[in-house]
Amino acid sequence: MYFMKNRRDFLKNAAVLSALPIASVVANQAKSKDLFIHHVFFYLKEDKPENRAKLTEGLLKLSKVPQIKLFNIGEAANTTRSVIVRDYAISWLCFFDNIEEEEIYQKHPIHLKFIEDYAYLWEKVNVYDAVGPRR
Repeated sequence: MYFMKNRRDFLKNAAVLSALPIASVVANQAKSKDLFIHHVFFYLKEDKPENRAKLTEGLLKLSKVPQIKLFNIGEAANTTRSVIVRDYAISWLCFFDNIEEEEIYQKHPIHLKFIEDYAYLWEKVNVYDAVGPRR
């Protein structure tokens, strides 16, 4: 067991221990300041131009969720490197200020309506979420 040798040791240890809760709060605040990236790859049941157009129409409606800071709707680029994945139909990429904003997006009525109205088009989605410091 560790015993304090003197008042100076006691004060030093008390200062360190009292800073721990503050460090935890600061770490949690830093997390919420990280940029949040949400990237969805849609695989259609029937990959034909009219279904891509319908899904794109839905994604444009979805882009109206106010928490989205930037978005992109895309298709696989015609690149030939072996590491490129090109098996999806439509890509949906959006940026949020932080994870809390993305959580609001997930529950937003526009997002829920998008799923309700357009889920019949896809057979699978792959979602890649990432966080990181702003640059």
